[in-house]
Amino acid sequence: MRAGALRREARLARKLWPLIAVQLLTGVGFSLSLPFLSLYLYRARGIPMALVGAIMLGSAVAAALARVVGGELADRLGRRPVLLGALFLRVFLFLGLAVSVHAGLRISLIAALYFGIRFSGALAMPAISAMVADLALEAERMRAYGILRVGANVGWALGPSVGGFLKAFLPYGALFLLTAAVSGACFLLALVSLRESFRGEGARREGLRAVFSSLRDPRFRGFILLSLPVLLVAGQLISTLSVFVVDRLGLSTAHFGAMLTLNGLLVVALQYPLARLLEGRPRDRVLALGALLYALGYLSMGWLRSFPALMGAVGVATLGEIVFMPASLAVVAGLASPGERGRYMGLWGLAESFGWSAGPLVGGILLDVFPRDPRPVWGIIAAMGLAAALGFLRRRDLRG
Repeated sequence: MRAGALRREARLARKLWPLIAVQLLTGVGFSLSLPFLSLYLYRARGIPMALVGAIMLGSAVAAALARVVGGELADRLGRRPVLLGALFLRVFLFLGLAVSVHAGLRISLIAALYFGIRFSGALAMPAISAMVADLALEAERMRAYGILRVGANVGWALGPSVGGFLKAFLPYGALFLLTAAVSGACFLLALVSLRESFRGEGARREGLRAVFSSLRDPRFRGFILLSLPVLLVAGQLISTLSVFVVDRLGLSTAHFGAMLTLNGLLVVALQYPLARLLEGRPRDRVLALGALLYALGYLSMGWLRSFPALMGAVGVATLGEIVFMPASLAVVAGLASPGERGRYMGLWGLAESFGWSAGPLVGGILLDVFPRDPRPVWGIIAAMGLAAALGFLRRRDLRG
């Protein structure tokens, strides 16, 4: 790498390192304890899994709404106040959850605290995404969002392993107390190291219509509509794939866990180099490539049965994720004016949440309709990704 390129890399890293650290600590804290909440509710409190599932669904709705609220506030109040406020709130919510779990308080209170945790976490995300767009040059944004995703995935990879180890020695309440401590450290880091990135005049219009006014932008609206099929495909990773691998193919939960581990490791290892490789390429083609890789990865599962082959399919689908996700954020940042980046990021986050929530529903219906032949299941899912890829190739206005 030439000296000039090295200086540019160092400059970008200096601007983004506080956000990367916040993403990493947030990922560690969240995944350190919250994956064990369902286990606590079911095993320790004897709650039916249907009610546990309803709590998880309600939290997903809360998180989706928070994306929109957080995006609007990031434009009106600034990125830093929203991010600090969300992180500060998160510390006290985790403390409340730790006390409630330790004392065995009402399930309704525990559920409300969990909703608040998911809401506060999602509230910060549009502010972080908008801050990256403020700090990075347009030509650097795909790489910048790639770096940010690496930090988040490192956190998600570390958290469950550490939490699973500690759970052998600590009660559930202590895990949530530890998460509160990590969240407190994250807040202090952000308070000391983050500076406001947007000092212009933000969105000032009031009311619900103003929040969704960015959808009147035909390029943004078209991009959202084209991306929704890809986001539905992305949503198959957890629920649909787990049922298919364990129930339909008879592999173990350890096999499925290894697939998720592979997904995380590939993101950590390949996200940054691929983002650098694809930087400067026409965005419509990068988006189409990501959608196509998603489609090919899931399509192949209709014909595969062995664990190594399925790992390869997950690897291809993960490459689709690595290519598509930072490129999509870069497109959203490029479509928005500086004063509306939070709003655009919030609505993009709402679409992303819809894909991850509705994707398992679509996959579940297909598994019920085709209980014996997986080829139609994965063929229909892959067709959504392929249709989106063809649509992106026709959208020259997204080239960037």
